[in-house]
Amino acid sequence: MRKLLEDKNSFMGFNYPYEKSRAVVIQAPYQGTSTYRKGQALGPKAIIHASNQVETYDIELKDDFIDKIGFNTLKPLKIQKLSVSKAIEQVYKTTKKVLEDKKFPIIFGGEHSISLGPIKASKEFFSKIEVLQIDAHADMRKNYMGSEYNHACVMARVREICPVVSVGIRSYSKQEAEIIEKNYKEYFYGPEIGEEEIKKILQQLKNKVYITIDVDGFDPAIIPATGTPEPGGLGWNETLKLLKQVCTKKEVVGFDIVELAPIVGENYSEFSCAKLAYKLAGYCLLKPTNDSAGH
Repeated sequence: MRKLLEDKNSFMGFNYPYEKSRAVVIQAPYQGTSTYRKGQALGPKAIIHASNQVETYDIELKDDFIDKIGFNTLKPLKIQKLSVSKAIEQVYKTTKKVLEDKKFPIIFGGEHSISLGPIKASKEFFSKIEVLQIDAHADMRKNYMGSEYNHACVMARVREICPVVSVGIRSYSKQEAEIIEKNYKEYFYGPEIGEEEIKKILQQLKNKVYITIDVDGFDPAIIPATGTPEPGGLGWNETLKLLKQVCTKKEVVGFDIVELAPIVGENYSEFSCAKLAYKLAGYCLLKPTNDSAGH
């Protein structure tokens, strides 16, 4: 059966029929507001390509679950030449259709600005959601370089429609510091997350959860290929532990992985993103009960 589904241009190397799939991969190759190292538009293709090398059997979950989920991969959205607001709108419309079809959306970016689209769609579809943000940067500027939809503003826009808990944050401007200190201080966590921090995060995430992962949230030793890498980031095992507990104890309604900017000759970053996406899909849709992760 799998032989018939083989497709190297699809996530994990297989493309399951849309009507039979539980999860749908949306490729959003956009980098219209990138300001430092560019290449985010190549991120979705790189993750897809690397996923062909990821084992479908997961040692931690003790399961080959690709047939249980059945990923369908849509063709890349043609948004590269659009304005940022129009690009976000296209990702929003595509995610909304996936949700209406009762499928689980997985979005590969592209820069972080595109995350507003699926979060907006999730908010409209489920009414009450919270967002878990994994990131090095607060992304809380009111506007940046003439746009309120710049990637540096995305979480400011998201917080206008739903609550956000931010993890891994270790860089923001004075303006952002003042906003955070005044309104959101208790919802921001740095890269040191232990049992107490995870417990508090779980308490703050009360309803359905959407997860947005800017890969610069990880330490650059884990994922160096990103637009603005920041030293001292999240480790692999503790991040998986947090994500697994969120997926186990909350209802996750979708997730995105953004800001991968592939480096020629270095494929560790995209492989890590592909493995993260597969594991996170397993956490979300298989609802594991074992709280340990990454061992």
